[in-house]
Amino acid sequence: MKNISILGSTGFIGRQALEVIEAFPERFSVKALAGGKNWQLLAGQAKLYKPEVVAISEERHFQDLKKALSGLRIKVLFGDEGIKEVASFPSSNLVLASIVGVAGMLPVIEALKSGKDIALANKEALVVGGKLVNALAEKNKSKIIPVDSEHSAIFQCLKGEKKEDVRRIILTSSGGPFRDWDSKKIKKVKAEDALNHPTWKMGNKITIDSATLMNKGFEVIEAHWLFGLDYSRIDVVIHPQSIIHSLVEFTDGSCLAQLSPPDMRLPIQYALGFPGRLPKIWKALDLVKLGSLTFEEPRRENFPCLDLAYRAGKTGGTALAVVNAANEAAVDLFLKGKIKFTGIAEIIEKSLEAHNTVKNPDIEDLIEADRQTRNRIKKGSKIK
Repeated sequence: MKNISILGSTGFIGRQALEVIEAFPERFSVKALAGGKNWQLLAGQAKLYKPEVVAISEERHFQDLKKALSGLRIKVLFGDEGIKEVASFPSSNLVLASIVGVAGMLPVIEALKSGKDIALANKEALVVGGKLVNALAEKNKSKIIPVDSEHSAIFQCLKGEKKEDVRRIILTSSGGPFRDWDSKKIKKVKAEDALNHPTWKMGNKITIDSATLMNKGFEVIEAHWLFGLDYSRIDVVIHPQSIIHSLVEFTDGSCLAQLSPPDMRLPIQYALGFPGRLPKIWKALDLVKLGSLTFEEPRRENFPCLDLAYRAGKTGGTALAVVNAANEAAVDLFLKGKIKFTGIAEIIEKSLEAHNTVKNPDIEDLIEADRQTRNRIKKGSKIK
């Protein structure tokens, strides 16, 4: 029996993880849950899965959650400290980290300090704090098992292989809903257009990131930290069908790829069950019905966020906190109708240009770079 804590249980990945856990009750037990604003959903999850502790991020929902769970032997917490307690809960040996945004980085660090293995669905932990996260994982002998379908694919393809035999890794991208649009049409994109992803069902923020290709840029940075490869050995290719989730090319010219339907429950199941594999219960891949798989180069001139992520990754240090913070703030402005779709990349580029990078930051440096970037964007100050 594997004991699991879930950070972000009310989000898209968290809900799907609970589906996987429910399908294998003899393999998994939920010990702790942490959720965001949706206290009603969190209360329902707690009643169903009977964890020992739950935490809600916002204090204003604490009393509602506590009242809903009264009479049950469940400890109810709130805020950052409550989420940290879920992350480091002694009864758990695996933490599924799926809190969206930089808010999910500190709980991951807390879990690693406690020696937990991490099933990592939070991008920002590695995008912003990859060097710190890797150092903690090595120090405490914690495993980091990727949940993103692309990194899960690479992780599976590299199993039993030698790093020196890898020539490059190739991350696949659906291309989002605008891969065929010209630059004039892209300037007129509305939020509802960008939220209509052609193959994946995801939360709003990551869906917008997919549309701008920033999601793929962040995955490039993640891959750098997860697999220890230079950015020159990490490539991106557009694959609209989202069946090949990524590939590894070896020095002899051979390529290994992992294929499956675009269903996040599959990589979640692999991460939770690692190092073994669990029986198939989700929809199987039918290659005959699928027909064909196609590939194309990313149109970087129309989707500059991809190159901005590479730029931040190569710069390193606090530039990684800046690119993430600027993207989060810009996506929020776009969803609120305050900027154009193309304004997302413009804000990110100006934020990187305005920042003086600290090359070897500690956690306080990263938090400060994040804060300064968000404040600059919020104030609408002129970035020179």
